[in-house]
Amino acid sequence: MPGEPGALASGVSPRFLVCRVLWRPSNLLQHLWVVLVAEENVDFRIHVENQTRARDDVSRKQLRLYQLYSRTSGKHIQVLGRRISARGEDGDKYAQLLVETDTFGSQVRIKGKETEFYLCMNRKGKLVGKPDGTSKECVFIEKVLENNYTALMSAKYSGWYVGFTKKGRPRKGPKTRENQQDVHFMKRYPKGQTEPQKPFKYTTVTKRSRRIRPTHPG
Repeated sequence: MPGEPGALASGVSPRFLVCRVLWRPSNLLQHLWVVLVAEENVDFRIHVENQTRARDDVSRKQLRLYQLYSRTSGKHIQVLGRRISARGEDGDKYAQLLVETDTFGSQVRIKGKETEFYLCMNRKGKLVGKPDGTSKECVFIEKVLENNYTALMSAKYSGWYVGFTKKGRPRKGPKTRENQQDVHFMKRYPKGQTEPQKPFKYTTVTKRSRRIRPTHPG
């Protein structure tokens, strides 16, 4: 309780708490544990926030092939070299996208399989294709919405989303919002292709040999 010896005051810095511990050795273990937990929680929260905003080149990258169906145009995103649209039919070669996930925070880079150009957003909020996808302008944060659609927010320009009009023309980032249908997409595998299944692995089982007990002469 406040005012009692050893009470944990609100708003007190961890450094000050350590000083109090040194002056009250009888409560050393109890207070030291509280300080460490407080610091650990703060550090972990900051670590998670940083990782969801920054690319991670150490963790294992995952590469998937699928299409992104636009809710407004009724077609699929196409990477036509430097030009981007959402007019691709199901199975169109320009609508097949290689999506690389490079952090546990769902940050992705999207490349057209046919053209090998990356989907990017420039400083004006315009969607463009670039041959080099290392820039942060080519990194998007993938958000799964409550309606099961996916939204792609620019990792560099927070609040700007990949979006298209009913005619499949790109919308500029500053004019997009997460709740707009223009920024909602559905992941689809190319026509005639199903989700790859993990191969079934067989394991060999060695038959246990019967033990022969030694006989003792009566």
